[in-house]
Order: sequence, then structure tokens, then C-alpha cells
Amino acid sequence: MTQTSDLFKNIPSPCFVLEEALLERNLAIFERVQREAPINVLLALKGFSLFHSFPIIRKTLQGVSASSLWEVQLGAQEFGGEVHVYSPAYRNEDLPQILPLASHLTFNSVTQWERFAPIIAKSSSHLSIGLRINPEYSPVKTALYNPCMAHTRLGVSHNQLGDTLPKGIEGFLSHNLCESDSYALEKTLLQIEQLFGRFLPQLKWLNLGGGHLMTRKHYNVAHAIEVIKAFHDRYPHIKLIMEPGSAIAWETGFLLSTVQDLIPTPALINVMLDISFTAHTPDCLEMPYKPIIRGAHEPQDSEKVYRMGGSSCLAGDFLGDYAFAEDLSIGDRLIFEDMMHYTMVKTSMFNGVVHPSIGMIKKDGSFVLWRHFSYQDYRARLG
Repeated sequence: MTQTSDLFKNIPSPCFVLEEALLERNLAIFERVQREAPINVLLALKGFSLFHSFPIIRKTLQGVSASSLWEVQLGAQEFGGEVHVYSPAYRNEDLPQILPLASHLTFNSVTQWERFAPIIAKSSSHLSIGLRINPEYSPVKTALYNPCMAHTRLGVSHNQLGDTLPKGIEGFLSHNLCESDSYALEKTLLQIEQLFGRFLPQLKWLNLGGGHLMTRKHYNVAHAIEVIKAFHDRYPHIKLIMEPGSAIAWETGFLLSTVQDLIPTPALINVMLDISFTAHTPDCLEMPYKPIIRGAHEPQDSEKVYRMGGSSCLAGDFLGDYAFAEDLSIGDRLIFEDMMHYTMVKTSMFNGVVHPSIGMIKKDGSFVLWRHFSYQDYRARLG
């Protein structure tokens, strides 16, 4: 609940706080995977693009995956290594800027490839070209995050292709998982073999996308390694790639906030915070999911119930009911756990509410502030 140590007193509120030791713990798992299995791991910028941390991450990972021109530029400038690019639909004005920075370029449809193939042929870039495929399987239950739903706009179905790959295509991207386990990975590979097996002898690489939550507790890393090795044994000519987003930053940091007001009702107490769920942690409302608050627990009978309220004017900017061992007070600081992945990349400045700062707790226990936002940041977005 209330954080009173000297370290927390030095952290501004609100603030996204990465913990260096926890990030390195996660990276050690991917170092093992790359050492024991024939696969290269990339950082998916759509899940975590905190470039201040790139010097730590690039000691382990091979490069980045990007889904837009700006992500491509960030990856090339701040991370280095391979830059794998996929976009649901490339724009004419973006592609010439992407080409000199990318190592791999994946298209969402055959028509997009045919449209841009002449431009790529005239460029001096040495790219490996791929297609996104639809394996027609996803374990994801939330429709918002299921790329294999009926009538999906994402990826090429097996029946849209003939018996040979379109000229110039060297790889496939399959992105159908979300915070999934090794058995979903295994089923995905079986689906790819069943639906797209006729193309596998022609491929140079296969990108298995993201969603491999290898850093979650109880994830069977050994099984995933076995699955990858078995597939490679069947197709040793195919270079295997994956691009986890959430898994890299899973449980590596928190969002610090402060109680600004307490508004009682007959059933519960609304806690007014200096963070906004719709603006700063939108996945909490979109997925939805209820984050863990350090020191809080599920309310039991007769316990005082606290409902977390965001700082914007949106009526639905609230989240979850919690209980605490001690009553909350105005000025208390609350820590929302596991707030690194899909937070900073999705924040907005809706309602002009104060935007969380960004910093890191280093392994020596000190705090470094990387970014503080001001009115000028809010104003600059609109002109």
C-alpha cells in the first residue's frame, strides 16, 4: 500500500518504473531458448518500445520486429540488428523510407506484394520478402485480440495460394498467439504443416510471431525447445524466428500512482488516482483484466471495498474492487504491478491528464528518471 522508503520518495507520481534486475531475469530465459533451440528471438516493438532499455535487451535479442514506419525508424536507430517489418497495409509514401532500414519485409496479402514488388525491385535494398499467413487457429478467447477470427483481415489463407509461392516470396509470418503456452505453439506448427505444408520446402524462414509467454510462471520452456527442435529437424533449411512482445517485459515493472481523493458510497469507496486507465493502461479496459495492486487483496465479506478510479472525466475510467489491510488515505501511494508491456506503447494524453513519467530502478537499487512529460508535450500533439 503506502510506500515510504527513500527510494519511492525519489520517484515522481505517476510513473512507469522498469526494474533492471527483473528485465535481465526474463532475458536469461530467451538466452537459454536461443542457446538450446535453433531460433532467433526479436523484440516486438508493438508490445514494448522503451528504447532507454535497448542497451540491456540487445545483449540477448537479435533485432526487432516493427509494424509501422515509426517503429522501423526507432528499431533501426536505437536497437540495431535485424529489422523485420510487417504492416497490414503499407502506404506509398512510407515504403521508400522503410526499404533502406529493413532486413525482412512481410506483406499481409498477395495484392500488396504485387503492388509494391516493382518498387522493391528498383531499390538498392537487399530484403527478404514474406507473406503473413492465417493458420486458422488461435487459442485467444477475446475477439479483440484474435487474428484468426472468421473473416479476418489479417493474413493469407491456404486456399488463396496455388501450389507454389508467388515469385519473390521467401518466408512466412504466423502471428496467432497472445500470452500463450508451449502447447499452443505446438498446435500452431501442426496447423502450418497441415495447411501450408506444400510451401515449406520452398521457404527460407518462418516467423512464429509473438504471444509466446515464456517468462510466465509455469510456462514449459523445455517443451517449447523440444517443439522448435522437432520442427527444425523436419525442415532444417528453414530459419526459425519469434518476436515476443509481452514476454520480454512480463512482470518487469510497475505503475506508481497516488491517491488524490476518497469518495464513499453506500456500497464502496471510490479511490481517485492520478492515473487514468483509459489513457495510461487501456488494456485493463480492453481485454479486460484486473491488475494486481501491491498489498491489496480481493474483498471478503464485511471488508471495506475500494474501487480504483481514473483521473479522466470518462465515466467508465475505473477498474476493479480491492481491499487493504489498512484503510487508505489521501496521499497514499499505490503500485500497480506488471505495467511495462502494452502500456507505454498505448498511452494517450486524453483529457490532458498528467502523463506518467518513465524511469528505472537499477540493479544497485538507485532510481534513474528517463522522461518527464509537460504541458508542451500535450500541446505539441495537436499542432
